[in-house]
Amino acid sequence: MRKVIVSNLVSLDGYIEGPNADLDWPVVEEEFFKYAEDMLESVDTILFGRKTYEMMAAYWPTETVVENDPVIAGEMNSLPKIVFSSTLTKVDWENSTLIKHNIEEEILKLKSKPGKDIVILGSGSIVSQLTQANLIDEYRLIVNPVILGSGTPEFTGNISKKALKLTDLKRLKSGVVILYYQPIN
Repeated sequence: MRKVIVSNLVSLDGYIEGPNADLDWPVVEEEFFKYAEDMLESVDTILFGRKTYEMMAAYWPTETVVENDPVIAGEMNSLPKIVFSSTLTKVDWENSTLIKHNIEEEILKLKSKPGKDIVILGSGSIVSQLTQANLIDEYRLIVNPVILGSGTPEFTGNISKKALKLTDLKRLKSGVVILYYQPIN
């Protein structure tokens, strides 16, 4: 069965965005890009909520990004993308599909199909909903050496306690640490 993986940049204090939805704080360098390339090669579907989808769709297909980062841009643009949103009416980014209802049911269908793993990038509300529904198989938290003080937290809403086990960690030269956790069932 395919796994649903969360792969998110977070501050030391657990935020995925700064106070004004800013993203000027993550440390992205050669080792991080290698992680991103390897991660994207190991999946065949990307899941997004509306906000993250709109941000990514405005960034990755641009000529400058495709030229400056052809490997990651190629994967981001060509991989199938599923967008969960009750407010969007259409999605235009290459290989994107809009799903408006029954997120948990759709995830169960995706997990049961053959293929590579599925990754959620950003999309804190989707991560929170799927965490509560016990549908996340692995959390990869890319902890950046910065404290933001406020912003958008990785998890929101009513999530009951979830026990996790650390299965791996990678320390990057930049001070970023990638923590790999799996739920303990």
